[in-house]
Amino acid sequence: MTQPMDLTSVPYAFRDVTSWRDRLLQRLERLYASPALYQWSLKNPLTRWIVRRRTQKLFDLMSGFVYTQVMLGCLRLDLFKQLHQAPADLQQIAKRVKVPEPVLQRLLLSAVSLGLLECRSQSRFGLGPLGVPLAVHEGIGAMIEHNHLLYCDMQDPIGFLQNAWQGGMAEYWPYAHDAQAAERVASEKFQRYSDLMAASQGFVVQEILSSYSFADHRCVLDVGAGKGRFTSELAVHAPHLQLKLFDLPPVLELAGANFKAKGLSDRASLHPGNFLHDALPQGADLVTLVRVAHDHPDEVVKQLLQKIHAALPPGGVLLLAEPMAQTRSEFNPGATQTDAYFHFYLLAMGAGRLRTPEELMRLMTQAGFADVQRVNNTMPIHAQLLLGLKSK
Repeated sequence: MTQPMDLTSVPYAFRDVTSWRDRLLQRLERLYASPALYQWSLKNPLTRWIVRRRTQKLFDLMSGFVYTQVMLGCLRLDLFKQLHQAPADLQQIAKRVKVPEPVLQRLLLSAVSLGLLECRSQSRFGLGPLGVPLAVHEGIGAMIEHNHLLYCDMQDPIGFLQNAWQGGMAEYWPYAHDAQAAERVASEKFQRYSDLMAASQGFVVQEILSSYSFADHRCVLDVGAGKGRFTSELAVHAPHLQLKLFDLPPVLELAGANFKAKGLSDRASLHPGNFLHDALPQGADLVTLVRVAHDHPDEVVKQLLQKIHAALPPGGVLLLAEPMAQTRSEFNPGATQTDAYFHFYLLAMGAGRLRTPEELMRLMTQAGFADVQRVNNTMPIHAQLLLGLKSK
């Protein structure tokens, strides 16, 4: 390790384990390891499905890298967009992508098995249910391509743990581990990651716009605004709003060009700066923080939340949206497997970490926000939303 790292929170599942439950789990563990129980479970029609499901899940974990490479291969050959236009047979596809039919057939059949493609009449291939989003949502493909950096960094997982923040992913996000990145890093690197953020932010933007009403606000300050993907869509969604964008100077240059191209320059003002060193502009009654906190360690997040609190007027509101640890609750009854991805992605990126909603709410309260609460949204896997009110 080359720099200190925050400890992540202990999952609630660990806190709920009592001594009697711990003994029960140990006993179950010994039973699971019994060859006799395994054979009996396979023969019993009431338990056979459990064994099959667990075997399939273990095989999926083992094969996960192959699955991602099948997806990446189809993406790089542009198969999803091609087959979205019209189904095609093996010969037609091979001629387009210039890959020999015998090996291309393996890729196509693998994609069929994963639900990315499906078989159609006359021996043709078409899009499967999981392939359709890859054909129509640019951001998903951008992240799949981007994840190749993470896979390269993690080829040796133990070596990666010993030398985190030294690979291609850390280089891609220089601001995460270099407080002076804006002065030291070439402008094309800001263009590169800003383009990725804008392309991959669509689902998060829709979660925010469909889950929170901006009707009662007059001016919004977006901190860490990037190229302005969120604020430009917010400008269309809520025409009454005035917008302020705060980010590093080279990033805001891209945002300014984006707003000008969309004819929205009169709705927005640009405020270049670094929230590690500079105060935030005042005048907004709502501050948005979209996919920013998880990029930074606790001390930086605390300072940022305090600056946001100081910039808001009495009665002002902070809206925080980002992927969070998937704790089961009334807001998020789903599974928690996505946590593994975000834990390692943020470790490779630089200095941030995945936090639970409760952790972020506690940090907001410590920064002075009152009535901190969660906002229910339909797809927590994209982002979860938190609100904090500055007391009147």
